[in-house]
Amino acid sequence: MHQTQPDKAERRGLELFTPKLVTILREGYSFGTFRHDSVAALTVAIVALPLAMAIGIASGATPEKGLITAIVAGFLISALGGSRFQIGGPTAAFIVVVFQTIDRHGYDGLLMAMVIAGVILIVFGALRLGTFIKYIPYPVITGFTAGIAVSIFASQLKDLLGLDATLPADFIPKLGVIYEALPSINILAVGIAVLALAIIIGLKMARPKWPGFLIAVVACSALTTLADLDIATIGSAFGGVPRTLPVPELPTFDLSRVGAILPDAMTIAFLAGIESLLSAVVADGMTGRRHRSNSELVAQGFANLGSVLFGGLPATGAIARTATNIRAGGRTPVSGMLHAVILLVFVLVAAPLLSYIPLAALAAILAFVAWNIAEFDHIRAILTGATTGDRFVLLITFLLTVLVDLTVAIEVGVVLAALLFMHRMANAVEIETEAHLIEEDVPDSTPRSAETIDASRNHRRSVVYRINGPFFFGATQKFSSVLDSIGDAPDVYILDLSGVPFVDSTAAAALKSFVRHAQGQDAGIVLASATPRVRHMLRDFGIGHPDVRFSPDVSSAMASSEAGSPG
Repeated sequence: MHQTQPDKAERRGLELFTPKLVTILREGYSFGTFRHDSVAALTVAIVALPLAMAIGIASGATPEKGLITAIVAGFLISALGGSRFQIGGPTAAFIVVVFQTIDRHGYDGLLMAMVIAGVILIVFGALRLGTFIKYIPYPVITGFTAGIAVSIFASQLKDLLGLDATLPADFIPKLGVIYEALPSINILAVGIAVLALAIIIGLKMARPKWPGFLIAVVACSALTTLADLDIATIGSAFGGVPRTLPVPELPTFDLSRVGAILPDAMTIAFLAGIESLLSAVVADGMTGRRHRSNSELVAQGFANLGSVLFGGLPATGAIARTATNIRAGGRTPVSGMLHAVILLVFVLVAAPLLSYIPLAALAAILAFVAWNIAEFDHIRAILTGATTGDRFVLLITFLLTVLVDLTVAIEVGVVLAALLFMHRMANAVEIETEAHLIEEDVPDSTPRSAETIDASRNHRRSVVYRINGPFFFGATQKFSSVLDSIGDAPDVYILDLSGVPFVDSTAAAALKSFVRHAQGQDAGIVLASATPRVRHMLRDFGIGHPDVRFSPDVSSAMASSEAGSPG
């Protein structure tokens, strides 16, 4: 019996990292399920094809790198991940950070950042930190996704307007370059972009199940070719798309550059973890299933390492494509793997046709995506219904994302949200007592009031203080203020801890200080109604016999003190 319990715990631990594909195969995989997965895979591949190329171009790379990422990373995320329905690949959220990383460190620097990010994700998953990543405050996520949306739209203005310009990475200089290049606007490119948007929006309203992105791209490509329009295409700008995947190759890794690249790598890891887990949560909500967070993080890490080997871009779970997979009938990770295979077939067979796609049409797709990820309804809900603190966090995160840097925005946003949370928790802690407390900031020479004198005359053997709420470092100031306001000391201080769920080291240090203060007054201390968990914490912090006594409840503590045994 003693050996079976560890075995069960070990099996449960291993189950957290078991890919859902393995679970599916154990349950049995039928031809009927394969048929559903195949239809869903084809649907998702049709959506992913133009989107992957558009993201590759907008990221400052090339269209084939977006396709490579969708094929290689998409396959690995589904094969190794902890969700039955996750579809992985390049996402619009990465556009800004990838563009900035390439601008700062070159494409080889991006590959180094992806390697570091992949390792970070694997380590985070192995340490079972997947649950904690999902606790990023909502205003922070909303703020930086809205900032990313604005940055994406700004980056697409060049191709939407057909401008002859090279855009910098930073937002304000980018707007300046766009403004100066306005005289070179290409009306034909604007017309194609408007047509693509009209098709996408029109089909979304009239025929939401139709592949609007692909139909818009095909229609605009046909018009551009047949009318011989003088606008930029994938062929004219990038020389087309190769018909094969590149040979896997290890990137050069320069240790002297790790320090400079590490912030970008952390941002990539953070975005990959957050977006993949959010996507998995959305899939759970749509299907009633449950994903494995830590297995998902490990899969994201290996997928990004795989993308590096083939010269791709950062990858993560894609919320929109995952939802499309579910709506199209996808049931297992096989649909995600098949979607990658179908994309590979597209590249092998139809690569020459991709050269005719106008960049304005791809820019229109990303402009539409930017509008969707901005989540204006969520922003409106926070601005109208949330606290002032949450609105401030949203605004600061948004502005830093757009004007400074995504890494800085995330760090500042999380710190601000944490400070606001600690402030709220500290204010939620209540310390109650029926004992008289002297007024604050009263000079020692000030005569005491009659109430204080009466309290001194009616000296009590015990005084009860009730602490309600988490007793942590944010609440120690309030605790210390109350104790500093104590007038005449009783024989016994009774601290009612029935409303305390946990104690941290700072609060324990404040309690130790109070114990020493009470001992100096020859007063005893009884800790009443502490839960076993809190009692264990206090003892770990060195608070226990003989300095204090524990009592099961306040009544017992008072009876003991009135009987003359203060402990």
